[in-house]
Amino acid sequence: MKISKFSLFFTLGLILSVLLVACSDDQAEGTDDEKKPAEKGTDVEQEFNLAASDVIPTMDSSLATDMLAFQALTGTNEGLYRLGEGAEIVDGMATDHKVSEDALTWTFTLREDAVWSNGDPVTAHDFVYAWQRAVNPDTGSEYGPYMMGGVLKNATAISNGDKNIDTLGVEADGDYKLVVTLEKPIPYFESLTTFGTYYPLNKKFVEEQGDSYATSSDKLLANGPYKLENWDSTSDSWVLEKNEDYWDADTVKLNKLTYDVVKDPQVGVDLYEKEKLDRTDLASELVDVYGTNEDFEVTLGTGIYYLKMNQTTSDALANENIRKAISQAFNKQALVNEILNDGSIVANGFVPKNFVTMPETGKDFREVSGDLSTYNVDAAKESWEKGLKELGTSKVELEFMSSDSKTSKEMGEFIANQLQENLEGLTVTLKQVPFEQRLALDDAMDYDIQFASWYPDYLDPYTFLNLFITDGGNNKMGYSNAEYDKLLAQTANELALKPVERYEAFLQAEKILFEDAAIAPVYQSASAQLISPKMKSVVNNSFGALYDYKWASVAE
Repeated sequence: MKISKFSLFFTLGLILSVLLVACSDDQAEGTDDEKKPAEKGTDVEQEFNLAASDVIPTMDSSLATDMLAFQALTGTNEGLYRLGEGAEIVDGMATDHKVSEDALTWTFTLREDAVWSNGDPVTAHDFVYAWQRAVNPDTGSEYGPYMMGGVLKNATAISNGDKNIDTLGVEADGDYKLVVTLEKPIPYFESLTTFGTYYPLNKKFVEEQGDSYATSSDKLLANGPYKLENWDSTSDSWVLEKNEDYWDADTVKLNKLTYDVVKDPQVGVDLYEKEKLDRTDLASELVDVYGTNEDFEVTLGTGIYYLKMNQTTSDALANENIRKAISQAFNKQALVNEILNDGSIVANGFVPKNFVTMPETGKDFREVSGDLSTYNVDAAKESWEKGLKELGTSKVELEFMSSDSKTSKEMGEFIANQLQENLEGLTVTLKQVPFEQRLALDDAMDYDIQFASWYPDYLDPYTFLNLFITDGGNNKMGYSNAEYDKLLAQTANELALKPVERYEAFLQAEKILFEDAAIAPVYQSASAQLISPKMKSVVNNSFGALYDYKWASVAE
């Protein structure tokens, strides 16, 4: 997912919430009455004050593509299942399911005590409507075709305009039984049902709101633990309040989560020290200052940050040797140590460390796949000279796009300087834009080199490697390799129920990706944070939204 993918770009120095804008004093601090500690035992005591890295781009689950949106949606909504501690899949709107012998038909039993925040019951029809809406080409969803194409029967054909939405492999058998037909066996389908694109929607409410749906708090419904309040599409602060109509409201201890957009890590630290934030991300020099603080914690994440090289806008980037040179010409370890300094580690592949293990041996996928793209100035210069000769030129000019957070700017400047220093004849122009604009420019393929990131949407290598299938919805850089496509197709089809062979195909595919120098991996995210000891039972997810606050509470 952008960060999108997902795109909460919180580890760009604000680590994993995705990307960024500083709040003013009056926005962040509020009144004394709002922020002063509550008397023990009062409801207000059960409240977290949190930072987000940017405004929420959308609250429409069909249109969401990034971590900020999915983080907010996870708080206010719930799908068939939910992610619990340790990526355990727990009951949500569904209480049970059965799978046919051929693994193509899944029948979910829905609970009958779940309601929307307007009192309407949550039914199987809400899932049918939401899933059909997500793949309907008229909706303009990016994640609907991406997350459902090749998964739900006919989803791809529908999103291409070749079949009617009524043919999608989902139907209601009465109000509380949902029957799902898959295009083929999907080993990770159960985990997909926890993801935001698969959330239900109240058809009557959505259609009544029309184009105004999901543009402000009063144009939204919740069926999850919290309701979104004080929000519209430009808000730099918002509140999640406990949803008393949630089916499992007795489990929810927090009454409120208050968010303010914080762009500068130093601002976050200042607010934390004033007890106006309960968790803040640290970057670079702040880690040195607060690394011995008793509230300091480092957690290795599963997000991969990398350079996308657009082969459609630049003849140079269409050249394999030029791409190889760029991927090897900047010091990733120095970037991790000197700019991030937050526990992030160098990435020399694309599937992250400590994410999935090989089915037969239990070894970490990253360890088995090894280092596929490393910093090597001599090799970079050699590839650069070959590329220039093939292009018949001695000079190359490229634009480097990144987000506009403080840390992202520093990283962009560092990489651009390294590339220009080590690759003679290269000129790099920096273009630093807000996160939402970067998503739009990525979608339009209007960039040369882009500093991008990906956080997994489900627990499987496919969530990373399928980004680069020819003409894939997240490719957006003109990369194409027939053998790569074939291997990824095999993992999704004939090898779907053969885990050992399937993972071998993933290993081969990742190797091809770097033989082609399609992308340049930079680092695997980590979060260096100050976390208040008051924060208890927050679930840290390895995929999907970064955090789940359903079970969270303020420590006694």
